[in-house]
Amino acid sequence: MSLIETNLNLIREKIKAAALKAGRKEEVLLLAVTKTVGAPRVNEALALGITAIGENRIQEAKIKFPDLQKGKVVYHLIGHLQSNKVRDAVKLFDLIQSVDSLELAGQIDKEAFKAGKVIPCLLEINIGGELSKNGLEYGAAAAFMKETPKYKNLKFEGLMTIAPLTASPEEVRPLFKKMKILYDGLKQTPAGSAFKYLSMGMSLDYEVAVEEGATLVRIGSAVFGERII
Repeated sequence: MSLIETNLNLIREKIKAAALKAGRKEEVLLLAVTKTVGAPRVNEALALGITAIGENRIQEAKIKFPDLQKGKVVYHLIGHLQSNKVRDAVKLFDLIQSVDSLELAGQIDKEAFKAGKVIPCLLEINIGGELSKNGLEYGAAAAFMKETPKYKNLKFEGLMTIAPLTASPEEVRPLFKKMKILYDGLKQTPAGSAFKYLSMGMSLDYEVAVEEGATLVRIGSAVFGERII
């Protein structure tokens, strides 16, 4: 059994256990973060049942995606999206997780219209209020979502956040709780009626995220090993 297979089996068991602990029945999507991971190792993960991968960088995706197995894999952009990369992002990715402004949403909508596509997106929330991170302020999410129905080539399917790096996953549990409250509230509005993804939790804190309601966890190093920069 390879390292990747061993890691995936362990992660899946931990996700299952965390969901059971929280009394949850819905499926949690394991998204493999493939930043700096070469195509052969990504293909191994796909062969082991991974159905969604997340890339941070447009340029890396351009190089890597042509060498990946063709099949039922959904490509997520999880890194910050610059305005001059929107056209490429719309072409390359099936879902954009990092929408954090109405200006960016408008640009994606425009390029998606040109491409004849409707792009699923997630609204990125800066849950920790960290100056070093992108994302919309927590309190601005409701007003943002009220503006989104005007975008006909975008479909907002949920929220995404990157929790602060802490010594213990328990330290970010309150932030994950806040995200779930926000998600549930927005899901009840017309603009949030298509919500199905609460994307939160990474290699160090995904079990706590699942316990608090994550429907999608983004895991890289716990699958592939420590990242080589």
